[in-house]
Amino acid sequence: MVQNRLAQETSPYLRQHADNPVDWYPWGEEAFTAARERDVPVVLSVGYSACHWCHVMAHESFESPAVAEVMNRLFVSVKVDREERPDVDAVYMEAVQAMSGHGGWPMTVFLTPDGRPFFGGTYFPPEPRGGMPGFVQVLEAVEDAWRNRRSEVLAQADQLSTSLAAHAGLPADAGVLSLESGDRPPSADPAVLGQVLDAAYRNLRQAHDDSWGGFGQAPKFPQPTMVDLMIRAYSHNRSPDTLAMITTTLDAMASGGIYDHLGGGFARYSVDRHWLVPHFEKMLYDQAGLARVYLHAWQLTGERRWLQVVEETLDYVRRDLAAAGGGFASAEDADSEGEEGRFYLWTADELRRLLEPELAAAAIDWWGVSDAGNFEGRSILHRPVRGDLLRPAPVDQARRVLLDLRSRRVRPGLDDKVLTEWNAMVCSVLAEAGAAAGRPDWVRSAADTADFLLRSLRADGRWMRSWQGGRARHLAYAADYAWLVEAFVRLAEATGAQRWVQEACRAADELVRLFWDPDDPGFFTTGADAERLIVRSKDHFDGATPSANSVAVNALLRLEALTGSTAYGDRARLVLDRLLPFAASNTTVFTHALAAVDLLAHGVTEVVVAGDRPDLVGEVHRRYLPNAVLAWGERGAGPLWEGRQDGAAYVCRHYACLTPAGTVDELAAQLQGS
Repeated sequence: MVQNRLAQETSPYLRQHADNPVDWYPWGEEAFTAARERDVPVVLSVGYSACHWCHVMAHESFESPAVAEVMNRLFVSVKVDREERPDVDAVYMEAVQAMSGHGGWPMTVFLTPDGRPFFGGTYFPPEPRGGMPGFVQVLEAVEDAWRNRRSEVLAQADQLSTSLAAHAGLPADAGVLSLESGDRPPSADPAVLGQVLDAAYRNLRQAHDDSWGGFGQAPKFPQPTMVDLMIRAYSHNRSPDTLAMITTTLDAMASGGIYDHLGGGFARYSVDRHWLVPHFEKMLYDQAGLARVYLHAWQLTGERRWLQVVEETLDYVRRDLAAAGGGFASAEDADSEGEEGRFYLWTADELRRLLEPELAAAAIDWWGVSDAGNFEGRSILHRPVRGDLLRPAPVDQARRVLLDLRSRRVRPGLDDKVLTEWNAMVCSVLAEAGAAAGRPDWVRSAADTADFLLRSLRADGRWMRSWQGGRARHLAYAADYAWLVEAFVRLAEATGAQRWVQEACRAADELVRLFWDPDDPGFFTTGADAERLIVRSKDHFDGATPSANSVAVNALLRLEALTGSTAYGDRARLVLDRLLPFAASNTTVFTHALAAVDLLAHGVTEVVVAGDRPDLVGEVHRRYLPNAVLAWGERGAGPLWEGRQDGAAYVCRHYACLTPAGTVDELAAQLQGS
């Protein structure tokens, strides 16, 4: 079989298309040169390995010799993995949304040979269906327009490109909320910060589904940054209503089928309001975000069931997503053996056949397994008694047996590329959770991950985005750098090793050097040394993962507190000044940035434990202290360490330090309310 140009790519998603009859190009100048020489448009197809409908379109169209013949004759075809190239994805997704009013993957965009979009959509069936045109119909209509109405096509491309350039960052006007702060910038005015946080809380309260948790209706996504913002709010207001929202959401998700009750970890979203039927793919970033939310909820409330979710989710990541050579793989597919969810489904007859009678009865009752099933004649395991998650011994024994039996099934496909951003997310939560829960193995795993990234994804000081099979590809983006700063800071707090502070500073310095926009404060998605797309955009809005700018402001403010270098915090405050007018009225797309607003509103608590006092360090680690930073272990050069005598903890806030604490009780009293 003849292979196209994708066989040697680092992306498993691209390599899945290497044997297509479509003459695919990876994104790059070769493809656009070919389009110019042939005077044909480019058809750009963007997806990712765990995307179910991407696979459907591939089977229906890209594996079809008849469809491929049309594509090869009329177009230059380019395939992109959105996870490796979020810059390309973001630019053309904006174009598709402008043209059609919606977006998603697979994404299909038609471009001029100089890269300007002029038509696009998402999934197209092979034949007309359900009001959608067939893909070949679309291809032929686009080519006809290119050949016979070129001026109209180019005018559309000009109009779209102009619109994309205008929307590459935040609007120039002040936004919806009027912020009166006198001569002070908004980020320095406590009244403004409080106004924004109050408005954000009201918006989330209104959006919360009080019956089933989460925000919005079906399909329902976990949205960990929203839940984490509610946890922050509860740490301040101690409102039973806030706690009820947190409890409803966390218990409903962990009881539902979106959670893997045998192996741990969460699917990407639920197709229903009740969290029962997942879209079965599992993404690395979701495990990191949700593990952190359940960790914080456990720290704040002491509810053991939420720590169990953390343990099982991180066990899943370390067991099933560990990539050969180091780091963690990006995702597991929804499909196995050609069926969505097959790997995860059970029947009552299977459980009776595979388990001892007592264990089978316990498992069937605990996970709501019926003879009729709840998904195409089989059962998605879930816990019908919401929040009742701490399993009795027979159920836990059944879980272990079923997990072992399930491991012998054909697993869903693994996207084994290692992404810097997502691995730094996991590194960060492993360090934080390991310190909080007294799990040194998690902290070691975090350090091992960071060492792998430093060894394999940094070349001559420049971070790269993606690694697979011993090769690193694609210059890293602002989100990669921002998460690296966050991960290294968390490792410094978890280990007390100064090397991680130094690595955080290096990454932060490069983040500023390569990505900072001096004219409109914020971080560009791509570096100054990167390929120029039709626009150079900024990632401001939190979605499935927090935006680069949201992560950066949080990480830089915490790094400032650890090092005393105001240059880091000054950049963060400039970004927040730009975001604040929009954040209160657009809460759901700024929830991670609002964590930084909360930090500024309440002030950073700086804690130094000098000398060998593991009891004092442990007291800080155990507590939920979202606005605190901890320095301990190796002494650093910053002002935090000046005048610190061994044997005590020093708690400072609002530019003043309390009496040195020599006992755990004294330290606990000082940390109250931090």
